[in-house]
Amino acid sequence: MITTVMFDMGGTLEDIFVDDRSQREAIERLREMLLSYGLDPKVDHDELKARVDQGWLRYGEYRDARDVELKPVEIWRDYILKTFDFPAEVLVPHCEEIAHMWEVTYYHRSLRPRVAEMLQGLDGLGLKLGIISNTAALYQVFDILEEYGIRGYFQDVTLSSVTGMRKPSPDIFRVSMLQLRSRPEECVYVGDTVSRDIIGSKRAGFAKAIQISSKLTKMKDLGIRREYEPDYLVEDIYDVYPILCGLTRAQSA
Repeated sequence: MITTVMFDMGGTLEDIFVDDRSQREAIERLREMLLSYGLDPKVDHDELKARVDQGWLRYGEYRDARDVELKPVEIWRDYILKTFDFPAEVLVPHCEEIAHMWEVTYYHRSLRPRVAEMLQGLDGLGLKLGIISNTAALYQVFDILEEYGIRGYFQDVTLSSVTGMRKPSPDIFRVSMLQLRSRPEECVYVGDTVSRDIIGSKRAGFAKAIQISSKLTKMKDLGIRREYEPDYLVEDIYDVYPILCGLTRAQSA
């Protein structure tokens, strides 16, 4: 019996993409923030961007090989800004603020059309709703759910930055299941990638997995071994609702 639906955040409930403007704005905002803390990078825009990009590359290699997520302090102190040798006692208190800024500035984000209607429909079916999201900030997902006006639909929000585990690790899915008091055979997951969302939820034993395409899907799924395939493919997030209607009707029958 399906009792629970969990969602990815970026690329699923919200559209997300990166372009030259957002990258430039993130670097400029980073410089402003560092200077306001009394930390001068002493390099121009291009050099700052090159070092930050290299820091993210190093962190990505560490993170993705282990399916883990470090805390914002560790990410920014030990990887992204490591080559600047900023005093830890000055930098550390501001790392979450920097991480939050990066998530909402480097990425263009907007709620997909009809998300609220879809969630309202699922809530009307009596389903428990949750979010499992890979993120490098502690509070950004909670804040943006409030901004979108949909936080109240979710009984659980499980983040890689809090648990220390990243999709596709089945452990982060298990944490959410425990918090929602749901069994894997009762769960459906909705995400935009095979590499993280479909494979991770299927490894955790979820009954069904739904994939919605996003602007980042092809890049994230490039070259992966497709261990599992989605049970459903959708283009409109609202289509999750009729799928769950059909699954719950089948259960009743």
